[in-house]
Amino acid sequence: MSFGAGRYLKHISAPSLRHTLSSSSNLASKATLSSDPSPTRLVSSPGPALRLGGLSRHLSSSSSKMAPVTKQYDYIVIGGGSGGSGAARRASGWYGAKTAIIDAGISGGCCVNVGCVPKKMTWNFASINEAIKAGKHYGYTTGEVSFDFKSFVEKRDARIKVLNGAYESNWAKEGIELIHATATFVSAHELEIKPKDGSEAYRITAPHITIATGSFPTKPEKIPGSQYGITSDEYFLIKHLPKKMVFVGAGYIAVELAGVMNAIGVETHLFIRGNTFLRKFDPMIQETLTKHYEEAGVIVHRNHPGIKEVIQLNPGADESDPREKQLKIISNDGSEIVANELLWAIGRSPETRGLGLENLDIKLQKNGHIAVDKYQNSSVEGVYALGDVTGQAELTPVAIAAGRQLGNRLFGPPELKESFLNYDLIPSVVFSHPEVGTTGLTEPQAIEKYGKDKVKVYNTKFSAMYYDVFPPEEKKKNPTQFKLVTILPDEKIVGLHILGDGVGEMTQGFGVAVKMGATKKDFDSTVAIHPTSAEELVTLR
Repeated sequence: MSFGAGRYLKHISAPSLRHTLSSSSNLASKATLSSDPSPTRLVSSPGPALRLGGLSRHLSSSSSKMAPVTKQYDYIVIGGGSGGSGAARRASGWYGAKTAIIDAGISGGCCVNVGCVPKKMTWNFASINEAIKAGKHYGYTTGEVSFDFKSFVEKRDARIKVLNGAYESNWAKEGIELIHATATFVSAHELEIKPKDGSEAYRITAPHITIATGSFPTKPEKIPGSQYGITSDEYFLIKHLPKKMVFVGAGYIAVELAGVMNAIGVETHLFIRGNTFLRKFDPMIQETLTKHYEEAGVIVHRNHPGIKEVIQLNPGADESDPREKQLKIISNDGSEIVANELLWAIGRSPETRGLGLENLDIKLQKNGHIAVDKYQNSSVEGVYALGDVTGQAELTPVAIAAGRQLGNRLFGPPELKESFLNYDLIPSVVFSHPEVGTTGLTEPQAIEKYGKDKVKVYNTKFSAMYYDVFPPEEKKKNPTQFKLVTILPDEKIVGLHILGDGVGEMTQGFGVAVKMGATKKDFDSTVAIHPTSAEELVTLR
C-alpha cells in the first residue's frame, strides 16, 4: 500500500479534511510520429473506427441525456497516485502521448498522503524517542525528556503539501493534463467526467485507459459499533496521543503503527487471530518479531477470538481528540477492554466504486480486484489496471514500476512492445521496531516449490554492536536475526529474510544481488564491511 489512491481511495491528510482520492492494461498500440518537434517522441493513433464509433454514439443521443464529448486523448489514467503517475509520466514525458490524469482527491495517492511518507516520518519520530532513552546506556544524562507530538504532525503535514505540489508540477512540466474530477466508464474508450468543482459533466475518450485507483482500508461493518474505530487513514489525523490504543490486525500496517505508538509511550494492545503476526512472512520473522514486541511492551493478545461489539462510553466527546474518547471493546469470549482509540487494520479493498465497471463487463477476481495478465491488460481491450486495485504486490514502488513498463509498451519503440513487470523477487521492508527486510521465497515456500531435499537454509542470530553497552537483560531483548534460503546444487539464493536495526537500508542492495541470481558462493566471496550487521550475510556458515 502501497500502505493505493482517487474518489476512490478514502483519504484524509489534515484534521479538517476528509475526502476521496483517485490513485494508481490488451494490445500495444501502433506508434506514429508526433507533431512534437522531438523526433524521438511517439504517440498512438486511435483507429478511424474508434473515432467514428464515438462520434456516432454521440450524435445518436440527445444532449439532454448525454454529456457532450469534448476532448480526445491518446491515454487516460484514472488515479493520481504512485502507479497512475508512473504510467502517465512515462507515456507523456518520454513518448509525447497526449495524456490526462483524472483524480478527485489530493495528488500523490495513498503513499504520499496516508501511507508510506507520513508513516516513515512518524516511524522516525518514534525511533528518535527510542534513541534518546538508550542514551543513558552510553553515559548520557538526559533527565526527563518530553516531546510535542502536535508540532511534529504539523511539520509532517506541511512536508506532505510540498510533495502534493511537486506531483502536480512534474505532471505539468511533462504535458499531462490534471482533471480534478471523478470518472465513470460509459464504454471501454469513453468516460463521463464529473468535475469536482460542480461544473457540467462531460465526456472524454482515449484508445488506452488505465485504472490505477488504489485501495481503501476497511472496517468490519457487521460488528456493532465498528464505526467508532478508525483506520490507517484517520490515524494520520491524530495530533494528541491517546493513553491507551487497541489495534486489530496482524499485517504490516497494524504491526508498524502499533510499534510506533508503543515506542512513544502509548499503552498499546494488538489483537491477532493467530499465535504470531506477519503470517505471510518467513516463520523466523513471525516468531522473532512477535516475541520482541511483547518484550518491548506491546500487549499482544494472541489467538484473539474476535470482537463482538464496540460501545462508545462518552458520545459527547471530541471525536478528533483521542484523549477524550472512551471505547469499550467487547470480545466474543466476553472479555472487555476500555481504550481511548481503536484502529482496524484488517485489510484493504480495491477502489472500484463509481467507476462503472459493470458497463464494461470487466473480469474481476473473487475479492473484487481487477483481473489482469502479466502486461496489465484487463479482460477488456484497451483497458488496463495496475497497483493496489489489482491486488498485485501492494507496494508503491511496484505500482510505479508497473506503470512505467505499461507506458513503455503502449507508446514506446518497437523493442519495448513486450515490456512487463516481473513480480518475482520484489524486496520489501516492514518499518516495525526493529525493521524487517525480505525478498524472495520463505523457507516453507521454497520447500513446497523445490522439495525439502533441494533446500538449504543458513541462519544467524546475534546482538548488534549498538547494544554492547546495554545491560545483558536489555541486550537480549534486541535481537538481530538473518536467514538465507538457497537451493541446491549451486546454492542459488531464492530467499533473504533479515530483522534488526538498519535492515531497511540494507535490504535494497541485497535485493539487487538476489534479483541477479547470486549464490551463497557469491556472498562468501564478497569482502565484509566491518563492523556492521550486514557483514553477517557474507560470512554465514
